[in-house]
Amino acid sequence: MSSQGPVEDVVVQAFAQHLRVEKGRSEHTVRAYLGDLRALDAFLHGQGVEELTEVRLVHLRAWLGALGAGGAARSSVSRRAATVRTFFAWARRSGRTAQDPAVRLVAPGRDASLPGVLRAEQAQQLMDLAAVAADDDDPVHLRDRAALELLYASGMRVGELTGLDVDDVDLSGGTARVLGKGDKERIVPFGAPAADALEQWLRTGRPRLATPQSGAALFLGRRGRRVGQRQVREALHELLAHLPDVADMGPHGLRHSAATHLLEGGADLRAVQEILGHSSLATTQVYTHVSIDRLRAAYQQAHPRA
Repeated sequence: MSSQGPVEDVVVQAFAQHLRVEKGRSEHTVRAYLGDLRALDAFLHGQGVEELTEVRLVHLRAWLGALGAGGAARSSVSRRAATVRTFFAWARRSGRTAQDPAVRLVAPGRDASLPGVLRAEQAQQLMDLAAVAADDDDPVHLRDRAALELLYASGMRVGELTGLDVDDVDLSGGTARVLGKGDKERIVPFGAPAADALEQWLRTGRPRLATPQSGAALFLGRRGRRVGQRQVREALHELLAHLPDVADMGPHGLRHSAATHLLEGGADLRAVQEILGHSSLATTQVYTHVSIDRLRAAYQQAHPRA
C-alpha cells in the first residue's frame, strides 16, 4: 500500500501484523482490511487531511456517505465501517492517536427487506466458503466450519453452542443435547453436512488445540480454552464479508435463517418450537410472518395479476 494521506505505510504494516499475529486473521481477511484502509486514505487525502491525529468523526461519516452515494451496498458500507472502527481502536491502544474518532461511528441500517435472514442459497454459499477456508487445515478454520454448520443446522443459540461438551454431540444419531434458557435441556437434530464438519473437527482439529485445561469443551480457542461467543461471531462476520450482496449478521441470524427455512420446507410449527427451545408458540410464529413476506414478494413478482 502506498499512502498519500494520513494513513502511513508503516502504521498500516503494524496494523496488518496485529491482525495476523494477535487476532489470527487470514491473509485474505488482512488484504480486505488493507484495501478498506487504502480507500479511506485516498478519501482523506482528497479532504486535505494529512495526519492521522487530524482525522475526526465527521471525516469518517463523510466517507461512508460518499460510498453509499456511489452505489455501494449497505453490507459493504457496514463492513468498511467495521474495518475503520477496528483500525482506530487499535491505533489508540497502540499510542498512534490520542483519541478514537471512530468510537461513535455507526454504519447505515440494513436493508428493510427481511433483515437478519439468509436465503437458502446464501446459506449454502456461506457454508461452502467455510469449507473452502477449512481446506488450509488450520484447526481454527476447521472449528469455525463445524460451529457454523451446527448453528445453521440446529438453530441453537450461540451461547448454547459454546456451552456444548464433546459428549453432548451424537454424530451417528445426528443430535445434540443443548442446555437452553432456564437450564432447560432439549435434543436438537442436525444433518449430514454438520456431522461431517464436526467429525473432521473432532478428528483432526480439536486434538491439535486441546490442553489439560480444555476439559470436555466441544469447541476450543487457539489457547485450548472453551471458545467464546465473540470468536464465533467474528468468524461469521469474516466469512460474510466475502459474500457479495449478503447483509452482515451475527450468529442469531443463522438461528433466524434455520427457523425460516424449516418452515418454508414444510416443518410443523410446534416441531420448530421444540427445536428452537421456545417456551411459547407465539415466539416461533414470528418466522411464519417472515415466510409469508417472502411468499408475497414471490407472488407479486411472478403473478400476472398481482
